[in-house]
Amino acid sequence: MTTIGSPLQRETPRYRGSVAPVLIIALLFGLAHMVTNGQYGFHRDEWQFLSDAQHLDWGFVPYPPLTAALEHLGLSMFGLSLVGLRLFSVLAQVLVIFASGMMARDLGGGRPAQIFTAVAVALSPLPMFQATEFQYSSFDLLWWVLIAWCVIRLRRDDEPRWWLAIGLLAGLGLQTKYSIAFELAGVLVGVLLTDARRYVTHGWFWAGGAIGLLVFAPNLVWLIRHDFVSYHFLQGIHARDVRLGRADGFLRDQFLLNANLFVAPIWLAGLLAFFKDRRYRMLAWMYVVPLLLFLLAKGRFYYLCGAYPMLLAMGSVVGEQWLGSMRNAWRVGITVLAFAGVFAIGIYATLRIVPIASSGPLRDFALRNNGDLREEIGWDELVARVAAIRDGLPAEQQANLGIAVGNYGEYGAIALLGPRYHLPAPITTINSGWLRGYPQTPPTTLIVLGNSREDANALFSDCRVAGHTTNALGIVNEESGDHPDIYVCGPLRNPWSELWKRGPDFG
Repeated sequence: MTTIGSPLQRETPRYRGSVAPVLIIALLFGLAHMVTNGQYGFHRDEWQFLSDAQHLDWGFVPYPPLTAALEHLGLSMFGLSLVGLRLFSVLAQVLVIFASGMMARDLGGGRPAQIFTAVAVALSPLPMFQATEFQYSSFDLLWWVLIAWCVIRLRRDDEPRWWLAIGLLAGLGLQTKYSIAFELAGVLVGVLLTDARRYVTHGWFWAGGAIGLLVFAPNLVWLIRHDFVSYHFLQGIHARDVRLGRADGFLRDQFLLNANLFVAPIWLAGLLAFFKDRRYRMLAWMYVVPLLLFLLAKGRFYYLCGAYPMLLAMGSVVGEQWLGSMRNAWRVGITVLAFAGVFAIGIYATLRIVPIASSGPLRDFALRNNGDLREEIGWDELVARVAAIRDGLPAEQQANLGIAVGNYGEYGAIALLGPRYHLPAPITTINSGWLRGYPQTPPTTLIVLGNSREDANALFSDCRVAGHTTNALGIVNEESGDHPDIYVCGPLRNPWSELWKRGPDFG
């Protein structure tokens, strides 16, 4: 027997109140991130995007071009502003929160379900983190959520023209992070295993695919021209992550980090509801297929983060309907408990993730518990130290000086901050730095950082320790802990061309 009012069976209303509450929630969380995003400095990964933004192309060794293009725009608008350059990540987070609430609305949820979904997504650890730094994963999350929203509209209205929007978002996703292909695999499986397979005979389905391919085509051409170097990069990084145990805890962290822990029963209920609902079953496969693929491939937990807002939206609608059958006192009590639990977990996550304070116990708590925040500290001091070492060299050594760096963070910091000290451009074989080559006139003296003594001596002649990487806060991070020594060396032991023939090093 059909249950009256069940979101799984009844016709979904087209309109469920004003969108203003969800929009206000999204904007308030965005404002909170804007207020706190000016602490410390740029993250190591952000320096990579910043340096790539100075060399626009249709592709880079580690990733497609869209994120660097946005960073190029940000640099032209804001300069080296933490708050300004992270604005794009904040806007992506605002859209994710808003779209999450709207998914609940389009699935038939009233205002409580919409608000709860928006708040739960905003107070989930990984989505929260994506707004604190400029990362390609911030925009990858956005495309995952928007594709899910479009699929909900596609199925709700049975309107095949939504495939045009899905195709556009798929193309943008592939121009951002290749792992969105796993969501697209879920979309395809969902089409084939449900009654959505009838869309395959529609021209709109194929038009959407053509749009996606057209948007992705420039990067695809770049990949072909560069012997699919990004594929080899992903292979190398994946092997490293598995070796270092970074893929461990994949299932555990779906609960702890990809979504607010308190709402685990709700998103699980959403998954079950999608499977039970013939109209929306396609979205269940959009979660299960990427989950299984990432699990089998030993992917990292955060790759699946973008799948949880749609599950939370459906789970919130189911929960709202369930509460509607209860007495008022029980309904109010459970609602208060649900919001309180979400806020309790969310506040704890905020204290660990968001750079709220620049001093005091809140700062110390965050730095103890958040390795990403520690990687934002000390870059200005590092570049200033390199400049001081340069200034201490004899004039004849300064005249033909190079700076060789061992990771992309050092490369970006020297490239962006070095000009204020009149430092030469950095040299590296790491990632896209390899594409930029080496000086036509080989430097006779090099300042070498980001390497162990053994590696420095293997590559260069006559190396001596000239300084150390430190920071005023005394924070131990990769720079100060893993390779703190800065060397002054003589020329490279072998020709630069031989080093470059080995191909890029991946990091």
